[in-house]
Amino acid sequence: MSGEQEKYIVLKFVLLGDAAVGKTSLVDRYAHHKFKENYIPTLGVNIVVKELKLEEINAQIRLVLWDIAGQEKYDISRKMFFQGVVGALLVYDTTREDTFTNIESKWLKDLEEYSENDLSCILIGNKTDLNDSRLVSTEDGKNLAEKIKAADFVETSAKYGENVEEAFKKLVIKVLMKSGVIS
Repeated sequence: MSGEQEKYIVLKFVLLGDAAVGKTSLVDRYAHHKFKENYIPTLGVNIVVKELKLEEINAQIRLVLWDIAGQEKYDISRKMFFQGVVGALLVYDTTREDTFTNIESKWLKDLEEYSENDLSCILIGNKTDLNDSRLVSTEDGKNLAEKIKAADFVETSAKYGENVEEAFKKLVIKVLMKSGVIS
């Protein structure tokens, strides 16, 4: 035992993207290890807390995940949800091209306008399990991530849990590096 006291860190993340891209499914898969087949739109915001331990830095992390509704009717109230945000997961559906183009034209703009911090974001292409219906290539996703200066790009399947844990952990690490907790 090193005797170093365990750190306790609270991080607020937002998930942004159009309606039905899988933001809630990603949170459910990550926090509760489950997937719901039926789609129920988020009304306003859904807040989920996930506790994790990072042995590498002897830290207990409390992630407060704000799953923000993607429907246009919430555009006006959405800005109040950004206070204190340090990380964002920008999510699009690999089978719907409009959700991909809206990342830059809408969601990134909201993030830049309403967040007060210089935060880290990860671009997520979700629904890779629907590969036969794919309209947005991995290459396009990587190019957009580079263009918007995302900290990383990950393709996921919330349905099967593919890369979900990895996406959230990558964002935690990027935020902790940016804040100087991890070197």
